[in-house]
Amino acid sequence: MQQIVDHVRTFEGVLVLAPEPGGPHPEIAWGDVFFYYAPDGAVPERTQPYGTIVTKDYPEDRASALDAPARFRVNIQVGRERAAQLALGEDPAASDALAPHPQYGDAGWVSVVNPGSRTAGLVLTLLREAHDAARARTERRDRGGR
Repeated sequence: MQQIVDHVRTFEGVLVLAPEPGGPHPEIAWGDVFFYYAPDGAVPERTQPYGTIVTKDYPEDRASALDAPARFRVNIQVGRERAAQLALGEDPAASDALAPHPQYGDAGWVSVVNPGSRTAGLVLTLLREAHDAARARTERRDRGGR
């Protein structure tokens, strides 16, 4: 997990948000990581992260069995078109396998539980693509949608 975070930190304009106990973020987010394109260093007000790493089951998201020891899931917004190009499995709890996100797969999100030898390189590539897409959206928005 830390290798992924360290790699994403090298992206220009990235904001890596890692909520911890005692901070301003809700307890449920503690231990998770959120990736934003935010060159000013501030969490964008009207933008979702383009990638996340979650370390536990959420109340409405238990399909990946993340409450088991040593499990985490990388979630990446790739878009519907890119998701359709990828070889996605069907089991959101399978380790080291790319699958549609259990809740947001229809919106173009993919996920991998415990990326390993089969998926680590692809995860890093998809995070780079998601970062670049987030940057392009931000630049379009900053130009007034043109």
